[in-house]
Amino acid sequence: MRLILVRHGETVWNSERKVQGGGVDTELSEHGRRQILLLGKIFRDETVDLILASPLRRTAVTAEAIASYHQLAVNFHPELKEVNVGEFDGLSTTEMPQTFTELLLDWWRGGRERLPGGESFVELQERAWGVVSSYVGNGTPENVLVVSHYFTTLSIILKALELPLHMLVKFRMDPGSISTIEFGRFGARLSRFNDTSYQVV
Repeated sequence: MRLILVRHGETVWNSERKVQGGGVDTELSEHGRRQILLLGKIFRDETVDLILASPLRRTAVTAEAIASYHQLAVNFHPELKEVNVGEFDGLSTTEMPQTFTELLLDWWRGGRERLPGGESFVELQERAWGVVSSYVGNGTPENVLVVSHYFTTLSIILKALELPLHMLVKFRMDPGSISTIEFGRFGARLSRFNDTSYQVV
């Protein structure tokens, strides 16, 4: 079984270096709209059996750009939304004394404490993995594509690879990136990560 993980295209808030969690429904930037057009073309000739996505606009339009080349409907799951960052929404990351990921890890203290007005990383991981786990190991469908968000995607990767939550800070993922986890006789293997090479024209 192959799990293809796509982060949505760049949003206006991404370009402005603002924090955006699952509680805000931001639009794609002009660059983000170009990204998803290229993403659709990249997956045109790939086998995709099922498409799952967060219902937020930035993920929905990304998923639909890919689905347009396949005779597939997009299956939307609220559980695939970005982590609810509560009071951090809209803050400028350029004004923070540390990276936003480091700030979150300091706050979460292992992932279990909730953000002010938001949720914990454990809660995010449990709801996101709950969606994809039913397909892992079944053999059908063989190629599942999931369009979600930065922390949602990383939470799925960490869970699949059985890595601890504090490893989150060791990864970085760009908007519009593609990652792939293959499940076989040796368990889960990350065969592709943060691939944006399709954007080079």
